Amino acid sequence: MKPLIKKLVEAYGPSGNEAHMRELVRAEIHGQPDYITVDPLGNLIAVVKGKARTGKKIMLSAHMDEIGVIVSHIDERGFARFHNIGGVSPLTCLGGRVRFANGLTGVIGIEARRDDLSKLPALSDLFMDVGATSKADCPVKVGDVAGFYRPMEEAGTRLIAKSMDDRIGVAILIETLRLLKRTPHEVAFVFSVQEEVGLRGAGTAAFGLDVDLGIAVDVTRTGDTPNGAKMAVDLGGGPAIKIRDSGMLADPRIKELMLQRAKGANIPTQLEILEAGTTDAAAMQIARGGMLAGCLSVPTRYIHSPSEMVDFRDVQQSVALLLEILQKPIEL
Repeated sequence: MKPLIKKLVEAYGPSGNEAHMRELVRAEIHGQPDYITVDPLGNLIAVVKGKARTGKKIMLSAHMDEIGVIVSHIDERGFARFHNIGGVSPLTCLGGRVRFANGLTGVIGIEARRDDLSKLPALSDLFMDVGATSKADCPVKVGDVAGFYRPMEEAGTRLIAKSMDDRIGVAILIETLRLLKRTPHEVAFVFSVQEEVGLRGAGTAAFGLDVDLGIAVDVTRTGDTPNGAKMAVDLGGGPAIKIRDSGMLADPRIKELMLQRAKGANIPTQLEILEAGTTDAAAMQIARGGMLAGCLSVPTRYIHSPSEMVDFRDVQQSVALLLEILQKPIEL
């Protein structure tokens, strides 16, 4: 599974520019589902049809997009100014590299002279250097979009890369689909778009599918770093089952379903209450007349930075838990 994760996290795909990711995922799942569709917004939906009449219609969602930047202005010396796509922090940009869809790489720098160096920089203080010497020979133009660029690294059981949010969720869905040999349910594996800019893909996909229940697979923060968030989630402690975040209250029935299936299979889990941030589940929950929705979260350090960190054991256990849910009848 690690080669798959490496391929996914190193790929280009900022919000609204998921075409490359979509084709990459399509190639990875070729021949596995009963059918694959792409909706008008760009969500890739792979459906497995179960045989039992009592089976549920289930939606699993992980978003393909990542945070990024969009060129807004190019000055006479060929330096590009930019705006954020999603939750980009100036602190994680400085000295970072970005890559455009055509493979061009740029470096993010900062104006050396600022009025008050004690203040945190703003995105407006930053610029992108793509090797140009003038506006005329600048290889990028206004509106071009770049994602952050870093290769994946391993540190023991920890994997470090940009865009673990949420390519790790995408990897988990792909692996679950590959290993799902039987199910009584009709399961829609949704690889969604534009989550980082407003949960847009999941909302349209959920409305179109009209399912009985849904589970998002995404990352969550941890409470195990110095002076970090106060939350009961540790890296390597097992997948986290969401109770609440700033965008939703998880349906208690979905939470209990995940807890009971994990307990029955001796899969360690943690309970997640996230102070800030949300997932595709928030959009799924209010689609059409409402959906029973919850979220399976992968503990992740340094979210929305070029070096997001997960524990591979949590990833493997997330796959195992989804299989436990999908392979057996569900009564809610």
